[in-house]
Amino acid sequence: MKHLLKYKYFLFLILALVVINLIASQFHHRFDLTGDNRYTLSPAAKEIIGKVEAPLIIDVFMKGSFPPEFRRLQNETRQFLEEVVSYNPNIKFNFINPLAEGDDANAIAEEFYSLGMTPARLSVMENGKASEMLIFPWALANFNDETVKIPLLKNKLGATDEERVNNSVQQLEYSFADAISRLVRERKKKIAVMRGNGELANANLVDFIQTIQQYYFVAPFTLDATSVNPQKTLNDLKEYDLIIEAKPTQAYSEEEKFLLDQYLMQGGKALWLIDHVAIETDSLFNARGSAFAIPRDLNLGDMFFSYGIRMNPVLVNDIYSAPLILATGRGNETKFTPYPWFYSPLTSSPNSHPIINNIEAVKFEWANPIELLKTNLRKTVLLTSSPRSKLEGTPREISLEILGSKPDISSYTSGEQPLAVLLEGTFKSAYKNRIKPFEIEKPLDSSETTQMIVISDGDVIKNQVQKGEPLELGFERYTGTTYGNKEFLLNAVNYLLDDSGLIDIRSKEVNIAFLNTEKAIAEREKWQLINLAIPVLILLMAAFGFKYFRKKRYQKN
Repeated sequence: MKHLLKYKYFLFLILALVVINLIASQFHHRFDLTGDNRYTLSPAAKEIIGKVEAPLIIDVFMKGSFPPEFRRLQNETRQFLEEVVSYNPNIKFNFINPLAEGDDANAIAEEFYSLGMTPARLSVMENGKASEMLIFPWALANFNDETVKIPLLKNKLGATDEERVNNSVQQLEYSFADAISRLVRERKKKIAVMRGNGELANANLVDFIQTIQQYYFVAPFTLDATSVNPQKTLNDLKEYDLIIEAKPTQAYSEEEKFLLDQYLMQGGKALWLIDHVAIETDSLFNARGSAFAIPRDLNLGDMFFSYGIRMNPVLVNDIYSAPLILATGRGNETKFTPYPWFYSPLTSSPNSHPIINNIEAVKFEWANPIELLKTNLRKTVLLTSSPRSKLEGTPREISLEILGSKPDISSYTSGEQPLAVLLEGTFKSAYKNRIKPFEIEKPLDSSETTQMIVISDGDVIKNQVQKGEPLELGFERYTGTTYGNKEFLLNAVNYLLDDSGLIDIRSKEVNIAFLNTEKAIAEREKWQLINLAIPVLILLMAAFGFKYFRKKRYQKN
């Protein structure tokens, strides 16, 4: 009878486990116990991920053995994707080791380069010895017949490996949500790339236009018909949600200005990239090795003044800047040498606004300072020069001879200069209480709530061209450095037109704790001894205790 009862309990236990497993397979919940909720998807990410209604495959090229810092990125990526899959089973992911045993690392690296996915070379310190390691911190999202590249490692000039990984983990949700959004969302909003006032050539805008075409409809727009049919031109322009003015060089007529002003008054948004000093780096490469920087009047001063800013025709000279590359020699003996060039500021971010949060330094050329005026608009300085800056008036001659001279550090006392500003709120028309250039239906003296971003350099959006082919925006072909220009501008456009919450995801903060490598190496033997000795001591104490109590028990009996 006892045996039968025993078997009944055993069968009941098995049956209970089966039922529990069946229930758990149908109903389950994941708990995020981290202080920063790093494994909790934001509402915006859930909305994007929830739109995946067919199989979407993500291949992550981070399988293998990595140094501790990058193993953390590997693990965080896996855990994040597990959360994504648990929310939408239509999404699957695989971890792939590109350097499987027997594969040629250089050949694999070249293949990744050709696909626009730059490998990362790491300096690894192990047992006091330094070595180099090649990793591929990229993923590919595949949906139907489309593929999107996903960078997993966020680079930042001067950052340590720990800082790079921390930055990368913070942006995991944004990187994957952005990629999935590009694959599944429908393009609705429209961008007008303005032409007709001497803007940058198409070849210098190709990379950025191709990038934003993955999110929005993009088309060129000219103001040529303004003088003939201004109302129709304004109505046509109002069909676009955003205008981009990329380095105009020809002055605007009053008619064109009024039309742009009324577009903004009716809720339109704008991204201005304006040069108020006329000079090009290429113009220095002549027999004299110099060129004149002169003020450029675009007839926009009164309009910007009405909007709460003033752009001064002076140059920002910044110690923290990108180098100028000069070529010496001929043919196969050509050498490219970098020289300090203080007219190419590498900007910093004075705050953690989502547009500039955790991005690489943005490279400017011949930048001008932006002065903020007192208005009711909300003004956010997005990018500034470094504290080691000075201002130089124009006109002035700029010569390559300064490359060989040491700068006078004591003269760099102008401090941080605003170079990119976000303006938000209700704008006052530049033509309020003024005679209008022409009549239109219901002209407005103040705007609906709207936004614009003003950048004091048109070259921020300019991609280089090599042998007739455009290079990636922000990529410097002679040094191999990629600056944050494209990411900054893409964030700016997404912020101005955001209808998916992507820009909010960028604000998520994740704090990763790292091992102090130097301290670990210095105290290695101590902790090895502790890890070996303490378990043995615990076992010995347990054995003696067990023996003592066993002996005492039997002595009583």
